[in-house]
Amino acid sequence: MPYVLALDQGTTSSRAVLYDQTGAVVSTARRDLRQIYPQPGWVEHDADAIWAGQLDAAREAIDLARVDVSHIACIGITNQRETTVVWERDTGRPICNAIVWQDRRTAGACDALRAAGHEAMIRKATGLVIDPYFSATKIRWVLDHVAGVRDRALRGELCFGTVDSYLIHRLTNGRSHVTDVSNASRTMLLDLTSLNWDAGLMRLFEIPPQMMPRVTDSSGVVGVTDARWFGREIPITGVAGDQQAALFGQACVERGMAKNTYGTGCFTLMHVGVQPPAPTGRLLNTVAWRRAGRPVEYAVEGSVFAGGSVVQWLRDGLGIIASSTDIEPLALSVRDTGGVTFVPAFTGLGAPHWDPHARGLICGLTRGTTRAHLARAALEAIAFQVTDVIETMRGDTGVDLQRLRVDGGGSVNNLLLQIQADLLGVPIERPRDVETTARGAAYLAGLGAGVWNDVTDLDTEPQVDRVFEPSISREEARSRMDAWRRAVGRAMA
Repeated sequence: MPYVLALDQGTTSSRAVLYDQTGAVVSTARRDLRQIYPQPGWVEHDADAIWAGQLDAAREAIDLARVDVSHIACIGITNQRETTVVWERDTGRPICNAIVWQDRRTAGACDALRAAGHEAMIRKATGLVIDPYFSATKIRWVLDHVAGVRDRALRGELCFGTVDSYLIHRLTNGRSHVTDVSNASRTMLLDLTSLNWDAGLMRLFEIPPQMMPRVTDSSGVVGVTDARWFGREIPITGVAGDQQAALFGQACVERGMAKNTYGTGCFTLMHVGVQPPAPTGRLLNTVAWRRAGRPVEYAVEGSVFAGGSVVQWLRDGLGIIASSTDIEPLALSVRDTGGVTFVPAFTGLGAPHWDPHARGLICGLTRGTTRAHLARAALEAIAFQVTDVIETMRGDTGVDLQRLRVDGGGSVNNLLLQIQADLLGVPIERPRDVETTARGAAYLAGLGAGVWNDVTDLDTEPQVDRVFEPSISREEARSRMDAWRRAVGRAMA
């Protein structure tokens, strides 16, 4: 039986999952990733630690399964998107810390781009809004602020890539400098129609083209690992950004199907077919995936920057819970938030507001407010943000969502999903396997390597663990959303 190894490099951890030909999980391994906060609004990772942790997790997953490496048919990679790594072409060593997708240091540069009138052009070419979230301004920051980098880049000595590109370069011992179309579409440098790096945007951001990776399919051979890492060469045949991988893993392969991932942030994607819709500025147009020999498929996306990070802040910043799993019983100990509303704009606001200067706000506090009220308000804040995105999605696409598939670590929280169903007014479906990001990477890789011949060979109806039905009136839901939006207005710059 052939096996498929999925590498899932996320914001807070690196995971490896081994699947058999039936799609069953054989083994998993994980390494946590340290978060680095040099200044307020700055978020970094040690790219060497990303590589070391991901390699360790992969080796452990193989060892735990007691599988002969010769039976591993292929590797699929999925990754935190937009995070920017610049490294030496010859050695693979990063020249500075990776700038994480959450980082806000280029907010001023984005303001200047808008003031100079570039917003409409960038939106038309890339399907994205101007925001520090994306890679382009991060690359420019590295070129402008790290000594000697621009000259070295012009000489062809340095590579840029998102985390997928960096891992592939290391795994192949420098033979492959590539990125797939889904990750490339998150850089604010890819033309969404031609799927090539946009020459005008490269000039605008003053990025040397010799730094850029080659754009590849999401499913098909993109490189082969060096034998030193696993004892033999293994082809890398699937690559996708984490949210696109989750969309594929949730089997949202037809127009109008949607999923939301509750991770460090929350990301709602809806499959929209082989033509991207007209950009509105409130949502993002993005590549879903492109399989070898097939037309590219697109998605519309709403990105929420603070999801699971809200719970992490209650745990690590305030110390009101000892573990992330403590939040649900604490929140259930009170009937409501006691009038407290929490806007977790720690690093600005994403869709549909796109305000990098917004900051967090807790309002409605009284002497009767307890940590339980704050815990419940935090869960409501996650659901409010997702509802904002999906209501915008409904209006902009004209598609009336009938159900929402969910995944990610936060989706194990029953109270959160019940609040979400109440606010949206549609059933929420949670699969038995909530780690659909790794599964999507494995599916893309297996299809690219011939382990499976077509999507019809896959489990296209994920087994549902639980369905959460709405339990409040639409009037009450609207009243809650109105109060939330008033609080958002106060948090915005």
